Amino acid sequence: MKTIGKLTGMIALVAVFAMQVLATDYKLDKSNSTVKWSGKKVTGEHYGTIDLKSGNMEVDGNKIKSGTFEMDMTAIVNEDLSNESMNKKLVGHLKSDDFFSVDKHPVSTLVIKEVKHKSGTTHSFAGSLIIKGINNPVNFDAEVVIDGDNLRAKGKMDVDRTLYDIKFRSGKFFSDLGDNLIYDTFTLDFDVVATESEGTALLEMK
Repeated sequence: MKTIGKLTGMIALVAVFAMQVLATDYKLDKSNSTVKWSGKKVTGEHYGTIDLKSGNMEVDGNKIKSGTFEMDMTAIVNEDLSNESMNKKLVGHLKSDDFFSVDKHPVSTLVIKEVKHKSGTTHSFAGSLIIKGINNPVNFDAEVVIDGDNLRAKGKMDVDRTLYDIKFRSGKFFSDLGDNLIYDTFTLDFDVVATESEGTALLEMK
């Protein structure tokens, strides 16, 4: 009976491992990665960068399985205003409760849940974006190249700010804004580089 019990246990253990697959962990290369933001209003456009704080992607063969990236909202930079005073004022406003409430929510997080190949190097990403503690689904395309120990993903994501309780001068919530209207959608343009870390990780198949 003991032998049968041991055999049953071994079969169960094998079954568990059969439901798993070895995957490679790629860690963010912050020095070679960029996230650019841009937002438009009736009278023009502002743009700049946001620093990536951390990130990783799990890769099985040449397929991305999942990933998580954190953006440092305290490191928002404006690049279109050369006047130092105006630049500082705009960045301060973006960090305020009118926009990203950075004191309360210093980090925004992108969670990658599913990646599908479309054509060539183009892949379709599905996941969730958390801003100001509010979680919404996102979908976007990116060009992905995996070359040995290096992975690079370049793409663009359009984000509806009103889904994250950012209503300042939005036409959805305020009328007669005229030239003061700010469009609801802003863009995150990313170029992410990651390198293979030592060892492997186990991903549970779903």
